Amino acid sequence: MSMTFTQDNFESEVLQSSVPVLIDFWAPWCGPCKVVGPIIDEIAEEYDGSIKVGKVNVDDEPALAEKHGIVSIPTLVVYKDGQLAGQKSGAAPKNDIVALFKGLI
Repeated sequence: MSMTFTQDNFESEVLQSSVPVLIDFWAPWCGPCKVVGPIIDEIAEEYDGSIKVGKVNVDDEPALAEKHGIVSIPTLVVYKDGQLAGQKSGAAPKNDIVALFKGLI
């Protein structure tokens, strides 16, 4: 199951993570986000221990979304060693999402 990232836990859970982190910036009213959401949860289960997977609700965390330059959702972001390692906007099939982090694990 994926985590929920917030302004309060972003540094400890994402920037200080010892494994790569996949983040789904989304909102409950976003149609494409509803398509990507179950794929993100599936990836979280399949890669448990290899990567950390979480979501940021842009309605609940607008400052966090703005800080990361999120202008459209869904946007998928990968961090490794506290640094941005990949990003993709829009709905994508599972293999495209996995390709964002596969080379980092």
